[in-house]
Amino acid sequence: MPESGKIQIFSVVENKLVEVDRIAWSDAEWKSQLPPAQYRVLRNHDTERPFTGEYCEKPQGAGIYQCAGCGTDLFVVGTKFESGTGWPSFYEPIHSNNVGTTVDRSFGMLRLEVHCARCGGHLGHIFNDGPPPTGERYCINSASLKFVPAAN
Repeated sequence: MPESGKIQIFSVVENKLVEVDRIAWSDAEWKSQLPPAQYRVLRNHDTERPFTGEYCEKPQGAGIYQCAGCGTDLFVVGTKFESGTGWPSFYEPIHSNNVGTTVDRSFGMLRLEVHCARCGGHLGHIFNDGPPPTGERYCINSASLKFVPAAN
């Protein structure tokens, strides 16, 4: 769970870094706010089965993907690519302030977990097999995301 206090994140709507309160709810508060599948992924670090998530396919048109737990802007459609893995994949986040990472040693593997910087929600993992310009693949659970189409 993230510490309470303030954090600076990038807001797409305001096109700048903004100061917001971190979200540090209790487990009971998260359970009351999230559907079961989102709770399992965001709060219990679960992983949805490949090719089952709502956001596997790239949407038509522009938009952003936000954290399903707190609404923090995470990825833009233009950074989404087809990785063939069965999970939404992006080569970079909207801003480095909006995501955080921790070392994940579960299942006998060494991976880099990515989480929402504001609420600490588990998003997925980062791998070094993505396309240019970063070479990174943010492998993200659809249950961790909410898609917001760009206004016309």
